Amino acid sequence: MTKTVVCIGAAFVDELFHTHEPILRATTNPATVSRTPGGVARNIAHQLARLDVTVQLIAAFGDDPDGEWLKQQCLDAGIRLDAALTIAGQTGRYTGILGPDGSLFTAFLTHSPVHHLTPEYLSQHTAMLETASHILGCANLIPETLAWLLDFSRRTGIPFIIEPVSVPPARRMADLDLEGLYLVTPNEDELPALCRGNGNTTREQVDELLQRGIRKIWLHSGAKGSVIFSREGERALPATQVLVKDCTGAGDGSVAGYLLGKTLGRSDADSLRIAHTLSAEILQVDGANVPDMTRANLLSLTPRYFP
Repeated sequence: MTKTVVCIGAAFVDELFHTHEPILRATTNPATVSRTPGGVARNIAHQLARLDVTVQLIAAFGDDPDGEWLKQQCLDAGIRLDAALTIAGQTGRYTGILGPDGSLFTAFLTHSPVHHLTPEYLSQHTAMLETASHILGCANLIPETLAWLLDFSRRTGIPFIIEPVSVPPARRMADLDLEGLYLVTPNEDELPALCRGNGNTTREQVDELLQRGIRKIWLHSGAKGSVIFSREGERALPATQVLVKDCTGAGDGSVAGYLLGKTLGRSDADSLRIAHTLSAEILQVDGANVPDMTRANLLSLTPRYFP
């Protein structure tokens, strides 16, 4: 049976307001608005499907017009929805306010149905989960579901990756038993939120997570690049300087690029280069996905960014 990457978690409608000038508080700010499919797990699944990776998305959609539109966007991208859930109610919506340089000023999440993805629901789909080469879950999932997936990974040996998403859901991971987790992918704000201790430095925080049994911590540091920490050492790669149009989905894209590398049997070093290349391309377009990006395009671009 064909191995798949299974992405589990959020699928939202992204509504992004792009301001024309530096944002002023408590007054009107001129802006343009775009509507795109979003959600961390869905974004990663979208990029993987466009890169010719077989991918299943387990997400919860509302039974409203937004949900139908979002499901169709997933299917059009090549994402499989065999185990997706449709609930009575509204589809989740992410509203982002972006500065003129494309950086995120603030964001709002409403009507998230991710809590419907319970251990009881996932247990109905273990046969499909057992076909996975890798399983990725976003930290918007309830802690009980993340714990179930961690236990499933330990029992089956299928690598499990957690994308922390943002600081509030990352904090919910601090009390989880993370023994055996293959990879966690925090940024500099999320890293301390994952920790139980009082470590003040990156090294102290990484050491805590390694001691709790995580095999790899991939720290994203924006324009400074990223580093993968493990008990065997560190693997760092600087970011490529590009003209940023929209930061939405760049981190998700880097995770998809890394997973592509792993499905191709590449090393961490090669997978990082693919990850940074896809992230750089996403930063230069509106929305979380590069519409015409293919596997061949990405693999040909990577040596141009990183000779």
